Amino acid sequence: MRASDADRDQVADRLREALAEGRITPEEHAERIDLVYNARTYAELEPVLHDLPSPRPRVDLRKEQPAVAPPPSQSPNVVAIFGGAERKGRWLAEATTNVACVFAGVELDFRQAVLSRNEVTVNVTCVFGGVDIVVPPGVRVVGSNTAVFGGNDLPEDDTTDPDAPVIRITGLVLFGGVTAKRREVNDKAARRNRHRDVHRLHHGPRPGLRDRRRDH
Repeated sequence: MRASDADRDQVADRLREALAEGRITPEEHAERIDLVYNARTYAELEPVLHDLPSPRPRVDLRKEQPAVAPPPSQSPNVVAIFGGAERKGRWLAEATTNVACVFAGVELDFRQAVLSRNEVTVNVTCVFGGVDIVVPPGVRVVGSNTAVFGGNDLPEDDTTDPDAPVIRITGLVLFGGVTAKRREVNDKAARRNRHRDVHRLHHGPRPGLRDRRRDH
């Protein structure tokens, strides 16, 4: 798996700490920094820290990590009465998104959404209506809501990763239903932006590779 500039920066930060702590000599620091900024994969980065104690920078194989501006904040409430409402594209999914629909339908598309935490909740209050949820592969959907004269149609898990993101559905559905489908994100640029947004939200921006090279 290819390493990003941010991954190399994290390893370089740890090496600077090790130098300040006296764990490595200036010569070793210089040698390892050269290895870091010539590394192209995670496998080439790991040996650089093999003899240093934790904490080590956590290299996440599932994310690209250049920083861009996060998506705009939106209201955590989605309301539809005798009509329809949707939330799709790049949007920030707060810890809880409240959905209310009466004789209406709501669509929540999480394929390009940025989750504010690993597990987010969709709290549904729906009467004579329906909620359609779209998620990308690798995201679990868990139904914890109550359905009266209605039901849930949720996809089976497609991952065994215990750290996989979770979308939990709670609330009450009366004479209606909640449907969730798993679909690919076909737009490569959209996928890239989604990963960048996740990194920016949780870690903040980091200096680029060229800035680090000037330092060393």
